[in-house]
Amino acid sequence: MSGLWAVFTVAGSLGQTARNAMQRELTGSLGAIGATHVRFLFGFPFALIFLLGIWLVTDASLPHPSLAFGGWILLGALTQIAGTMLMLLTMNERSFVVTVAYLKTEPIQVAVFGLIFLGDMLRPPSVAAILIATLGVFLISFKPGNSSLKPTLLGLGAATAFAFSAIGYRGAILSLHQTQFVMAASFSLAVGLTAQAVLLSAYLSWRDRVVLGAIFRLWKPSLFAGFMGALSSQFWFLAFALATAASVRTLALVEVLFAQATTHVLFKQKTTAREIAGIALVVVGCALLIWAEA
Repeated sequence: MSGLWAVFTVAGSLGQTARNAMQRELTGSLGAIGATHVRFLFGFPFALIFLLGIWLVTDASLPHPSLAFGGWILLGALTQIAGTMLMLLTMNERSFVVTVAYLKTEPIQVAVFGLIFLGDMLRPPSVAAILIATLGVFLISFKPGNSSLKPTLLGLGAATAFAFSAIGYRGAILSLHQTQFVMAASFSLAVGLTAQAVLLSAYLSWRDRVVLGAIFRLWKPSLFAGFMGALSSQFWFLAFALATAASVRTLALVEVLFAQATTHVLFKQKTTAREIAGIALVVVGCALLIWAEA
């Protein structure tokens, strides 16, 4: 079972690439908040179906969540909403594959947060890994004659939000103290997606009903994005139940390769030599980080 988390992580990365591509296409029609809501509104019914199926097949009892579970879930849900909106805004500024590269600084940020908030000391190889990956991000974001830091700040902000989201969701899963890891992961996903769907639906009903109506009018592509979002999240949560958030999010670097392929096939976008070098440094830095911390 020790290697299952890696299989789940790769599967989640593949599904997430497809979902991100669809959400990017919806941003033009729905805006960042509307496209963000698609993954939750059309995703939570699938999460409930996954939970029902697992409950019927495994005959595992439903967990009894504590207040701690609620706190972890809210942390994960709210920061994931923020991260998704920032990610879509970054995609409007830069190419799909470069946006994913920004997001892949997430494991590095988790390591830094561990040092700041938990007092986890970093060994010299880990420090070197952080410096290499940071240099990669600067290479990706730099453009001759363009000093705008907006895309960089948006992308790094999205990565920060997703880092906290991963920590929150893993904390929620562990707080259930469930012997059946599949049930714990599926229950946490169903609660998290439902909470996100309710919160964003209430917000849009209050502030922008036009966008909410547009989401339902685009139900066909939204349904696909919601399904892929729920499916990829199911794999992520299964991985979080078996391994640390840092390990899971570091292996998720394979998404950079999936994004590269998606960029050329769907969006016909070209990546410059400087951006390719930056992406390579981010990948090398994150890979060195997980090796140093192993």
